[in-house]
Amino acid sequence: MKRQFDDILLGSIELFCLAAECGSFTLAAQEAGITPAAVSRSVSRLEERLGVRLFTRTTRNINLTEAGKNYFQQSNQALLQLKEAERDVMGKQNDPSGTLRISVPTTYGHYRILPLLPQFRAQYPKVKVDIHLSNRNVDFVSEGYDIAIRVRSQPDSTLIARTLEDAHLVVVASPAYLANIHAPQTLEELSEHECIQFELPSSGRKISWLFYDERKEREIMTAGSYCCSDDVLGGVTLAINGAGLFQTYAFVAERYLADGSLTEVLTQYRGRSRPYTLLYPLNRHLPLRVRVFIDFLMEHRQKWK
Repeated sequence: MKRQFDDILLGSIELFCLAAECGSFTLAAQEAGITPAAVSRSVSRLEERLGVRLFTRTTRNINLTEAGKNYFQQSNQALLQLKEAERDVMGKQNDPSGTLRISVPTTYGHYRILPLLPQFRAQYPKVKVDIHLSNRNVDFVSEGYDIAIRVRSQPDSTLIARTLEDAHLVVVASPAYLANIHAPQTLEELSEHECIQFELPSSGRKISWLFYDERKEREIMTAGSYCCSDDVLGGVTLAINGAGLFQTYAFVAERYLADGSLTEVLTQYRGRSRPYTLLYPLNRHLPLRVRVFIDFLMEHRQKWK
């Protein structure tokens, strides 16, 4: 049979489908670990081959044309069938096995990853999991890690980066703390409060608090008598016990907000977030245990958005 699709074209089809799913070249690029310009070029090559426009583009958005919708529906289905065929063949050849070594920040580990691991192992019982809970950036090569999850990850051409979620931030305090001092109504009033600090272990720098103020991003350096380093959950524990205000992730605070241990303040300024990113080495021949764990996380991240 004559070959119809080369590697570049198949890659362009994958990137087109990814852009259609994400609704953005930028988000598709983050998912694929490449630049938005590379995604745009791939889509343009595909449009030139097909002789039709697949997207309408503005400075902020992309939208599928009617031709694009039809092409996406059929192409995406074909890619899914290829993926299933690959999984079927790999499953018959070899079950995932061995030790999976993961490095995860403490907070994200406790609230996102650790709760999922029993389910993962139920699906892949031959895989053992060695999880390193720390905010220290590991060296993949020298320390032998398969996967790392990081917040504020830096670009690295040797790694593939895929966004897991943009974790929204909230400012919280205990009812006991707020009973003794009025809750802040404006960002300027933060200076009147004990604001629990968190110090980055990598730099020793205290992190600023992030807000939206009339749709504009604001970054404020707060002050207080308490400072935690390395483990964000220390700040949460202090806040629960009346030490002051603390800015943390909504996914951490939600259970304490629900049971009344914490109260959210400055709700009119919320909306900022920090991205959590899945990192793994740029390697065509990833062990099967790594590939299935990546797929497992990608399926579950939809629940975190």
